[in-house]
Amino acid sequence: MSVSDNVRARMVEGSWIRRMFEEGAVLKQRFGEENVFDLSLGNPVMEPPPQFGEELKGLVENAAPGMHRYMPNAGYSETRAAVAAQLSLETGIKFTWNDIVMTCGAAGALNVVLKTILNPGEEVIVFAPYFLEFDNYIDNHGGVTRVVPTDDRFMPRLDALEAAVTAKTKGVIINSPNNPTGVVYSADLIRQLGALLQKKESQYGTQVFLISDEAYRKIIYDGLKYPPVFHHHRHTIVATSHSKDLALPGERIGYIAVHPECSQREELMDGFIFCNRILGFVNAPALMQHVVRNLQNVTVSVDDYQKKRDFLYSHLVEMGYSVVKPQGAFYMFPKSPLENEVAFVEELRQWNVLTVPGRGFGSPGYFRVSYCVKDATLEGSLAGFKKAARKFNLC
Repeated sequence: MSVSDNVRARMVEGSWIRRMFEEGAVLKQRFGEENVFDLSLGNPVMEPPPQFGEELKGLVENAAPGMHRYMPNAGYSETRAAVAAQLSLETGIKFTWNDIVMTCGAAGALNVVLKTILNPGEEVIVFAPYFLEFDNYIDNHGGVTRVVPTDDRFMPRLDALEAAVTAKTKGVIINSPNNPTGVVYSADLIRQLGALLQKKESQYGTQVFLISDEAYRKIIYDGLKYPPVFHHHRHTIVATSHSKDLALPGERIGYIAVHPECSQREELMDGFIFCNRILGFVNAPALMQHVVRNLQNVTVSVDDYQKKRDFLYSHLVEMGYSVVKPQGAFYMFPKSPLENEVAFVEELRQWNVLTVPGRGFGSPGYFRVSYCVKDATLEGSLAGFKKAARKFNLC
């Protein structure tokens, strides 16, 4: 057979997100785009901030010789220095360009990190619900995924984490603001998490990396501030991208940042730089590295996303849905009225409302709604949500 057994099995599981998105494309052809309410994919409808266009125009009109050639595998030193300066400002920790590797988005960053640190059979812990690609990324590099539950507010259960960490544990991936729930982990929770990992490192004589996926770090609501993870564990690695904060998902530009006090930091950075090449990414896109260099303190309008959250959340709660109110990102994760949430998602599809089953995130019984869409799409989806709520006696 041409496809490996492992890949075949994972293809069957597939990506629920992409599956629903592709169903949406079929429905739009049949009923018209304005009559299909696709809330399946976190593909921001918001345009990049105007500063992005200004930077891009300036580069096009004043192209420097060699601007599109290869650069060092870690990326342009000027861009890495700009990232380091912004992180230093945000965290109060002194970062330098030597702590940064530019990558092809957060997905590229996570694969580089996992390729670098994992020996075959070593374990990486994730908290359910989680972005299901984490499991594929871990498997890509010979690791084993250990799934740990969260509480009824989707916060990591530290008692379960403590029981799950073993001598084989190489890393713990966290994602806050979270996809799919939108919850934001508090500074106190991260402090306790860091203390627990340090305790386990002492117990087993190992390094346990805290790998923080921060693609939504700058999209936080209600005046909340993001608590920097670096303060609580020196073996911290951040993987992030500008897909969401600058609305550039198709440009695949992100970075890895390593705690400056991480033990064996130089060897770790050398590994990241090497793996950035051998995985085939070679370099983060040259043009985007030039563009984002001067946009490290720029973000899309978070207020616009908060208005979308408030609109959808208030209507769903009024209809009787059980929803933990998101504090960031642009997703919410309501409880399904049916035990089999796939059946409920299918019910919504009958009214041309597309969502994603919770099992696509390791948490059956829930479904994900993405609200980074046009206001008209959110407004149009309400009728389908209302019909489903009435059918299953929510209201």
